[in-house]
Amino acid sequence: MQPAHKELQTPEERFDHYVELLTETLGHADRAEPLRAYTTGLMLPGDRKGVEPMAARIDPRNVRRKHQSMHHFVAAAPWSDERVLARVGEFALPALRTHGPIEAWLLDDTGIPKKGTHSVGVARQYCGQLGKTENCQVAVSLSIATEVASLPIAYQLYLPEAWAEDRERCSKAGVPEEVKFRTKPQIALAQLRAALAAGVPKGVVAADAGYGNGAEFRDELTELGLRYAVGVLSTTRVWAEGRRPLPPPKWSGHGRPPTRLRRAPEHQPVTAKELALENKARFRWVSWREGTKGKLRGCFLALRVRSAHRDYQRREARDEEWLVVEWPQSEPEPTKYFLSTLPKNISLRQLIRKVKLRWRIERDYEELKQELGLTHYEGRGWRGFHHHATLTIAAYAFLVAERGRFSPSGAGSGTPQLKAARVPRGFRPRGSPTPTRAACADLDRLNPHTPHQGAGADATPLSVLSARQYSRTDPQEDL
Repeated sequence: MQPAHKELQTPEERFDHYVELLTETLGHADRAEPLRAYTTGLMLPGDRKGVEPMAARIDPRNVRRKHQSMHHFVAAAPWSDERVLARVGEFALPALRTHGPIEAWLLDDTGIPKKGTHSVGVARQYCGQLGKTENCQVAVSLSIATEVASLPIAYQLYLPEAWAEDRERCSKAGVPEEVKFRTKPQIALAQLRAALAAGVPKGVVAADAGYGNGAEFRDELTELGLRYAVGVLSTTRVWAEGRRPLPPPKWSGHGRPPTRLRRAPEHQPVTAKELALENKARFRWVSWREGTKGKLRGCFLALRVRSAHRDYQRREARDEEWLVVEWPQSEPEPTKYFLSTLPKNISLRQLIRKVKLRWRIERDYEELKQELGLTHYEGRGWRGFHHHATLTIAAYAFLVAERGRFSPSGAGSGTPQLKAARVPRGFRPRGSPTPTRAACADLDRLNPHTPHQGAGADATPLSVLSARQYSRTDPQEDL
């Protein structure tokens, strides 16, 4: 079934239609109401998007009942994240393509800081949000992107090897038996294969050096028929244009004929950094897109090279590809390196624009975390972690679709903001970081509320639904 947008006039009508489409994938019609409540709670203004604070905003007169319904739905109900995300993608794809085709598949991972040790997958590992190794969870995602919009279509927790080998610990956290240890690139490749099998329109695969620096990963992308523009380290070894490994030595007539390529002391590949510094004079200034403060420009070098990683174990040299190097004017040497299999005849500006498409994933995560509460889930289990992420992405997809109704320059305008129902006086959800500072709030001269943190100057404001009261109850709403 391919869901189609009906001619619906108001955000409320479009949201009702969206909920109906998603409910079809949940396996139980009575899950429609907690689905509606949860996604609405994620889109409502508020500093915390935990279940209890959202329940208080949705139905302040029945917080306990609403909390129980929403908590069961996200933490325990056995619906499929894959089916819901597939329907989310089908719904949002036409809106994404309103202003242009799918240009890129964006791979990335995001860290979620944690203080305890019981949440599924938590370990001391690099956390991009903090910029250092810290106690956190890490999830791998795949997003599809156009020039002006993007949307995650796959999201999975990375389970560290120590976790995967401790089956008792995994059992307590609800990790399925079939989930074994996989590296982040292995998770990413599985997401790419699933997207190909689902018929998602292809785009250039963009990823940072955490993925792109692996030659095996890049080779697998080529095997899958996907072009890429991925980050690599400056130490990546390549053959300069016109050079390649030596052919196998001549057969001596004894034993098996040699088939592997070879190198010689005077015939060796060079690092990407060495090649860039040898070609200082070939760096050019390029502008690749309009930013909020004018054109974005940088100094770049693009050369045709061959990857040299362990090619002495191969029978054929790898095909030529692009090495792209960025050298900021304020830095003493180049800072970023990329390899790309984009066509040989592509213009330098288009090549840089494609390489730089990965910036959209940063926008996604900024809005998903700061506006919609992707990192606010307080449960510890595998199912709840993924259900919350899926519902956050579902809410984001609806907002992306609403944005698609406007021109890129006006995206996000024209729709009023969601307003929460009035919360009972003195109510404070568990875990609130802003407790009332006086026994009587009227006597407190300090503002106990944390200022709302926006998505940054470059982010387009999120457009959401109009005000709506969720006061009805359903005897089966906890299903």
